[in-house]
Amino acid sequence: MKILIISNTFPYPQTKGGTHCRNFNLIDYLRKHHQVTLITQQTPDVKPEEVNELKEIVQELVIFPSKPPSKTSIFNKIKRFTDFIIQGKPPSVMANYLPEIQQWIDDAVSKNKFDLIAGEHTVNEIYIRPEWKNKISTLIDIHSSVYRTCQDQLATKTSENPWRDRLNKPLLYRYEKNYCQKFSKIIVTTKEDKATINQLSHRKDIEIIPNGVNLDMFPCRENTITEHTLMIAGGMDYIVNADGACFFGLEVFPLIQEKYPRAKLLIVGSKPTQAVQSLSKNNSIIVTGRVPSMVDYLHQTTISVVPLRSGFGMKIKTLEAMAAGIPVVASDRGLEGLTVDNPLCALRANTIDEYVKQISKLFDNSDLRQEIAYNARKMIENHYTWEKAAMGYEKIITGE
Repeated sequence: MKILIISNTFPYPQTKGGTHCRNFNLIDYLRKHHQVTLITQQTPDVKPEEVNELKEIVQELVIFPSKPPSKTSIFNKIKRFTDFIIQGKPPSVMANYLPEIQQWIDDAVSKNKFDLIAGEHTVNEIYIRPEWKNKISTLIDIHSSVYRTCQDQLATKTSENPWRDRLNKPLLYRYEKNYCQKFSKIIVTTKEDKATINQLSHRKDIEIIPNGVNLDMFPCRENTITEHTLMIAGGMDYIVNADGACFFGLEVFPLIQEKYPRAKLLIVGSKPTQAVQSLSKNNSIIVTGRVPSMVDYLHQTTISVVPLRSGFGMKIKTLEAMAAGIPVVASDRGLEGLTVDNPLCALRANTIDEYVKQISKLFDNSDLRQEIAYNARKMIENHYTWEKAAMGYEKIITGE
């Protein structure tokens, strides 16, 4: 097949995690069996050598310079919200929209250049015109529901701007309901998101393709760790990750320190916000920023903690910790899409007391740590590799 992948995020290197990682691994598999064209945007942090390396992976790489961030004046905020009401597209989508990309795709469709067009992540749906559904296969890969995320952040009081999100909530419901109608195929990462998108769109033909792990990049740890070291991973400029890190660092970790005075907390991830950086005022909390190898830090860790209080979709950081043989303590949000209770593959915690209880249980019981690490690694090997995910993705796009 001749496939066009639209990725607003420059999907390389995959070590950046999240959307980069999912998009890269799906593309890397598909290009071995199909002719893949990737159209993407180049942000200032993308290096020329990364562009050249990505060119070697796809048949055709089409790059446009990303749009500079818009000013955050009151006038601009009001205009963006007004545009959302009138046009039905959220500011987060319009902020990355480039007419030049739209023109390139329009021309390609008019020339029947592709058999399938896939938008990787919700923000790329804007480039797919509704009328194309009748002449070409179109797909949207919804990494997580924007309406469900907004709804949950308001319910859990983790919203960055509750006033704004209360106004946005009904608009996001309308937006997600409408854009889902124009696609031939819809993919989500978890059964929870499938239920949400089904409820919004009334479509039954929604497929689940989970996230995965590159097992070569995340080998299972062989040595035993006896220290009381905790680690939180993720891009620390993302509000969901930053909120989780601050919640844990300020409200949970001090209680862990009372029981285990030599405990350490590593917060590992790029672009930490000022609030996250300030956690290092506690001398036992180390905020690293971006690191060259996430797995090296995981292998130094006793327990990986995923203390998310909001945010939906399957978390790659949870899968990577499990693959690396690190026992995980995580919230419902951190474990979304995973069955971890039988056999025991992780411990669940959603309150301060639950985190202290579950972490203490693992600190005090090396056999339990080994049992959970073993079970989790086997689960990843059997169900959550990128190869398995991409094979499922390919079956959906080819209809085989």
